[in-house]
Amino acid sequence: MSATATLVTKDSRRRSSLSSFGKSGTPYFFVAPAVLILMCLMGIPIALVIVYSFVERAVTNPDFTFVGFANYIEVLADSKFHDALLHTVLFTAGSVAAHLVLGLFFAMILNSRYMPTGLRTSLRALFIVPWLFTIAATAVLWRLILHPNGVLNSMLAAIGLNTQGMEWLSSHGLALPTVIGVNIWAGYPLFMISLLAGLQSISPELYEAASIDRAGKVKQFFYVTLPQLKTTIVSLALLDAIWTSQQFPLIWLLTGGGPVNATEVAPTYIYKLAFSQYEFAEASAAAVIVLLVSLILAVLYVRSNAKAVKEG
Repeated sequence: MSATATLVTKDSRRRSSLSSFGKSGTPYFFVAPAVLILMCLMGIPIALVIVYSFVERAVTNPDFTFVGFANYIEVLADSKFHDALLHTVLFTAGSVAAHLVLGLFFAMILNSRYMPTGLRTSLRALFIVPWLFTIAATAVLWRLILHPNGVLNSMLAAIGLNTQGMEWLSSHGLALPTVIGVNIWAGYPLFMISLLAGLQSISPELYEAASIDRAGKVKQFFYVTLPQLKTTIVSLALLDAIWTSQQFPLIWLLTGGGPVNATEVAPTYIYKLAFSQYEFAEASAAAVIVLLVSLILAVLYVRSNAKAVKEG
């Protein structure tokens, strides 16, 4: 082979490799701007918070003094942090469980074949109303409803219940259940819409086969409906747990974590520690702990979706 032919062959191979690289690398060029933006808006702040959690008097002290896990030990020994974690668990578990039950209940109502089309459309519009409100609007609305002289106490008094002057958001024993109730009202439409789509995708043949086997409505629900919705339910529950455990605006606007820390959850505890007490190092350590818990939930969510894709 001549030198000219060799050069032509090498040049063609180079062009072929560049062409194949261009084709395979095109998707990465498209997502590169989004990745860079995420790195700037999320990656850098998260890295700084992790660094701050290992130094003394972060932000307020120009000299970074490494203190190891001292900030973590201090936060984990704080009884207020323990209460905040407990309230976060109660708030998250109560909200997710109620979202699932209410969402599935309303989804089954809307999916009923005995319901007239006009009524189904009206109920669907009515049930989705809470999802249309912003968090700020939801908080303002429910503060008016739950006011001692508000709508709720007036309605309860009208049916003979003596709740005049009941402090729903200011009572130490009622504040947390009340906030959970507001969050349930604001969040169940997501479950309703997702589960309704899941119900509509179930083949009627499965119910016909169950009927032939003399399975009643209850058995059909437990042996046909729930197994078919299992993937959707697990994904929604994990995703809702991640969102709810990090709920800050609603609680802050309703109670501010009060009264006397009765509704203090991890996000409000971290916020107060950082911007009220200016303990940025301890707040960073608490934020990293919450981040680790969220990462565990995120990994479970991703694995659940991956398993569902394989099974599908």
